[in-house]
Amino acid sequence: MYQYLNDIQKKRIFMAVFTAVVIFSAFLAVEVLSVLKQISYIGSGVTPTNVITVTGKGEIFVIPDTGSFSFSVVEDGATVKDAQDKASKKVNSIIDALKAMGIDEKDIKTIGYYSNPKYEYSNSPCPMMSNPNGVIYPCPSGKQVLTGYEVNQTISVKVRKTDDAGTALTKVGSLGASNISGIDFVIDDMDAVNSQARDKAIQDAKDKAEVLAKSLGVKLVRIVSFNESGNYPVPYYSMGVMKADAGSSESTPPQVPVGQNQIVSNVTITYEIK
Repeated sequence: MYQYLNDIQKKRIFMAVFTAVVIFSAFLAVEVLSVLKQISYIGSGVTPTNVITVTGKGEIFVIPDTGSFSFSVVEDGATVKDAQDKASKKVNSIIDALKAMGIDEKDIKTIGYYSNPKYEYSNSPCPMMSNPNGVIYPCPSGKQVLTGYEVNQTISVKVRKTDDAGTALTKVGSLGASNISGIDFVIDDMDAVNSQARDKAIQDAKDKAEVLAKSLGVKLVRIVSFNESGNYPVPYYSMGVMKADAGSSESTPPQVPVGQNQIVSNVTITYEIK
């Protein structure tokens, strides 16, 4: 029958058969991959019973690159505006001085600002009063009297030139700041430092695991759990400076040694063994 077909009909039959074969082959390939995938998952959810657990510690010492401290400006006034004007004038002079030292505006930040009324408790004088029966009446209670307003603005400062930290503390004190905190020397990019300490801790744990596996006569298969703790810096603090004396135009900048910060990372790794 095939020999009686013309060329066009033969070509159509050939293409139909070829298409059917391709579709069937693709179907078989999908089924095979699906079965293989299911096989790869068999037992994957089972918690390994043959394991060893090791710990590792990594520590690095880093010289801090940033000093930070805070200060407050507190002013009183008969009205809120009066107190705000006084506080703003003092704050602006301090900020201008810090900028003149090369401290960037982005490193000077207000972290607190509030305005409160101020009261005094007043007692009105009164004679001792009594009735004909001799019962003594107390004097009327006093009352709160508004005496003005207080404005308090707290500012934090980052000093990226750590050698200038003591000078900055002295400067804000001489310009009338109060509540000057002790300076804290920190590392600006803690993520990078933590990563270095973690890498050392992981390598320490791996070395211990290899030694332990060799001693036990087993092989490490894979990591089944990981836990990290630590990554904490041990900073060094210095004392802040007091406000300059009224009769003194300048104060001697304090020595504020930067020292080193110790960054510690502890990791725990569990290996499956065979």
